Amino acid sequence: MQPWQVVQSLLYFLLAGLAEIGGGYLVWQWLREGKSLWWGLLGALLLVLYGVLPTLQPAGLNFGRVYAAYGGVFVVLSLWWGWQVDQVIPDRFDILGAGLALVGVAVLLYWPRG
Repeated sequence: MQPWQVVQSLLYFLLAGLAEIGGGYLVWQWLREGKSLWWGLLGALLLVLYGVLPTLQPAGLNFGRVYAAYGGVFVVLSLWWGWQVDQVIPDRFDILGAGLALVGVAVLLYWPRG
């Protein structure tokens, strides 16, 4: 994989993660916090976008590998969302776990295969 493809791939993971977490958050606000139906509909739209974005990953990456690697990105973005939106500061074990998850992402997707 070329360096620009790695950057592109990481950007798609970032966008997919924000769409999933943001969509889930909006649906949560609608159903659990009494926000209007529009919050739920916007959340649903973001969740559909989340389903589409992984298909834009570079050619040669298969579904299972992309979604397995996405799990690691999701861990990091979930902690970031909790910190920025819910004001829950990650502790050192959260950061360690997130770092290990990102190492897993790198190995799954970007490690050269022979």
